[in-house]
Amino acid sequence: MKKILLIEDDISIAELQRDYLEINEFLVDIQHTGDGGLQKALQEHYDLIILDIMLPGVNGFEICKQIRAVKNIPILFVSAKKEDIDKIRGLGLGADDYITKPFSPSELVARVKAHLERYDRLAGKQTQTNTIFVHGITIDKSARKVYIDGKETPFTTKEFDLLVFLVMHPNQVLSKEQLYERIWGLESAADVSTVTVHIRKIRGKIERDPAHPKFLETVWGAGYRFNV
Repeated sequence: MKKILLIEDDISIAELQRDYLEINEFLVDIQHTGDGGLQKALQEHYDLIILDIMLPGVNGFEICKQIRAVKNIPILFVSAKKEDIDKIRGLGLGADDYITKPFSPSELVARVKAHLERYDRLAGKQTQTNTIFVHGITIDKSARKVYIDGKETPFTTKEFDLLVFLVMHPNQVLSKEQLYERIWGLESAADVSTVTVHIRKIRGKIERDPAHPKFLETVWGAGYRFNV
């Protein structure tokens, strides 16, 4: 069952949206403040987020920006702000849709379903394909080969596995502990400095300027992110 976070300060609107979504078999959490919504969005797992703009505390634009920096999930703005500039700004920050109030709750449900299906299809394609193309990098998963601008570049087993995992989780911040556990299969209490070493080696192979990486970015205090 898909889980949705609804960040809306109008209690009656939030409850109406929740009722329609729950009728359609979605699990829904509601937050009525920007601060509470942002904290929930960053700390817990959700399949989709519905977000108002005018909120107590942190506004919807800032929430969208911070969520999109670390998570690749559908974000839908639902707002009474109808100006084109607001729509452009919201979509420019990475939102997937912008619905203006008033609207039909059934329309909201339809859009939620459409965006979830789209994300599931994209995730399925990424999982199933044996070849990945990104930033001039070609990764042949079946042959375990990497080509940079068409030229085969040697990668060790762990370098290859680490690169694939990062590319398969685009625009998400992954901690050293997460990467260590996933690639090396050991508890994160072990020496995670090996992750740093492997990241540095991968950058030396895929980045034009490894000292100033554009693709494989360090998010200080949090981990690493592969930008697409």
